[in-house]
Amino acid sequence: MALPLPLPRRAGRRTNVGLLGLLLLAGGTGVLAFAVGSPGPARLVVAAHGAAGLGLLLLVPWKAVVVRRSWRRPAGTRGTGGVSLGVATLLTLLTGVLHAGGGTGPWSWSAGIPVLHVHVAVGVATGALVLVHAWGRRQRPRATDLDRRGLLRAGALGAGAVALWGAGEGLLRLTGAPGAERRATGSFERGTDDPAAMPVTQWISDVVPDSPATVLELVGTGRRVRVPVADLDRGDVVRAVLDCTGGWYAVQDWRGVRLDRLLAEHLGGELPADGSVDVVSVTGFQRRLPLSEAGGLLLATHAAGRPLSPGHGAPVRLVAPGRRGFWWVKWVERVEVVDAPWWLQSPFPLK
Repeated sequence: MALPLPLPRRAGRRTNVGLLGLLLLAGGTGVLAFAVGSPGPARLVVAAHGAAGLGLLLLVPWKAVVVRRSWRRPAGTRGTGGVSLGVATLLTLLTGVLHAGGGTGPWSWSAGIPVLHVHVAVGVATGALVLVHAWGRRQRPRATDLDRRGLLRAGALGAGAVALWGAGEGLLRLTGAPGAERRATGSFERGTDDPAAMPVTQWISDVVPDSPATVLELVGTGRRVRVPVADLDRGDVVRAVLDCTGGWYAVQDWRGVRLDRLLAEHLGGELPADGSVDVVSVTGFQRRLPLSEAGGLLLATHAAGRPLSPGHGAPVRLVAPGRRGFWWVKWVERVEVVDAPWWLQSPFPLK
């Protein structure tokens, strides 16, 4: 009887290094995609995220060989961590593809849960399993991982992943699938010029307050001024895209008062040239933005000519063009000028 050909000893390591690299790239770009709102950078980040995820499929044949070899070990020494990681990775990839293609609806899956939320949740679990699995194997980086041959393999894997992603995008456009219409960030349109059709979503534990603020407090330059919310509709209009990290976006004509105009009128004085502005919600949710951007920020009381609804931030919310939805603070009750860099905060709200 012919004996099976021996498997290369380093094949398993090379495959695992490739898988680890793609998983790290997919995870990193997935997090970054939530932070980038400008179409150009967002397109690159989302493309890299999709290519890294689909690139995992290219390593399946080699990983299958590694798995078969591991099952030849004596029972009790095989471990089950790899199986859990494989299942989690497969679910992450599947939900990502479902979202990109439109799934059973561009923004919902089952029981009203956005498929993107499922993708993120399973992706976080996958990341945790990757750390456990890598630590359990106790493999450390080697110089040969970055030698000429290793870099050529990495380049070939990257090119194959990009080609696979490009083929998928082309297929969506060829078939006219909903995914072909998604924004550069990966979000689907819902509720443009119709605020009532926009989903009502909050960041993590933030909830619609029972008693929204009726007065806006402005703090800075040694002053503290209280402005009735009813006086904030000054007719300033900004047409901007609200791009939610829940996987949807909507374009509206937002009306209210420009932040720079409001600050100059009520605070006056000399504002710090490199300062920032804290926008705080009645719920405690807050974001810090560069004061230099105040001319492009709007405190909105209306959308598409209609007063904001409670779920969308009534009576006043921040409009921050070019930034993702979690920057658009709802139910604003205080705006404070601070002499501190805007980036000195958590990249994502912790509330």
